[in-house]
Amino acid sequence: MSKRIEVENLNVFYGKFLAVEGVSLTIEPRTVTAFIGPSGCGKSTLLRTLNRMHEVIPGARVDGRVAIDGKNLYDLDVDPVLVRRQVGMVFQRPNPFPTMSIKENVLAGVKLNNGRISRSDADDLVEKSLKGANLWKEVKDRLDRPGSSLSGGQQQRLCIARAIAVSPDVLLMDEPCSALDPISTLAIEDLIEELKRDYTIVIVTHNMQQASRVSDRTAFFNIAGTGLPGRLIEVDDTATIFERPTEKSTEDYISGRFG
Repeated sequence: MSKRIEVENLNVFYGKFLAVEGVSLTIEPRTVTAFIGPSGCGKSTLLRTLNRMHEVIPGARVDGRVAIDGKNLYDLDVDPVLVRRQVGMVFQRPNPFPTMSIKENVLAGVKLNNGRISRSDADDLVEKSLKGANLWKEVKDRLDRPGSSLSGGQQQRLCIARAIAVSPDVLLMDEPCSALDPISTLAIEDLIEELKRDYTIVIVTHNMQQASRVSDRTAFFNIAGTGLPGRLIEVDDTATIFERPTEKSTEDYISGRFG
């Protein structure tokens, strides 16, 4: 089941540095929301707060609220490991585990979380996850080959298969196509369109055409200057953001006048 995400008055700190300030937005189930904006405006930082991944950086903390179906991810009784199982992450560069086979890569998160899984269940899960990532037909006869033997675009879809194998509710994607060629990019974009039937998806992208193609809603972030916090400027349906934005800075960024 995909889930609704509510961010309320969120501030993100690294030590004393305020990286992102005062963000409030709602992300609806089974939609794709794109975060756009110039480099350094806090898009990826905010994305990582949605599954507490930013906490791997020493000194990182938040105040405010991030809730999934009403439950605050930052309550004291919430285990960040369980959050990351519920909210999967796909990174900028494909990162299959190089010493693991394609099959082992898909199962890596499941084995980490659950320990034992029967061979027949594992085989079924591998097939289901690779089909979900639109990769099964290409790799079904070489599942024991290293994940690193695949092309860049296939590796990224393998990482998506690994993310969905643990049955998350939400998928976060941090510039998932920035290291890929145009054909692989198109394959990932088509896949995102299919995945949103089952998942709530949030994607960070610097590619305006990509944001307009794949997302239902778009959030524009900006920064007033070096050393200042990133802020959410506006969020709306993607067509509205691209055709009739409320803020001049949004229009300037989308039209390429800055950023």
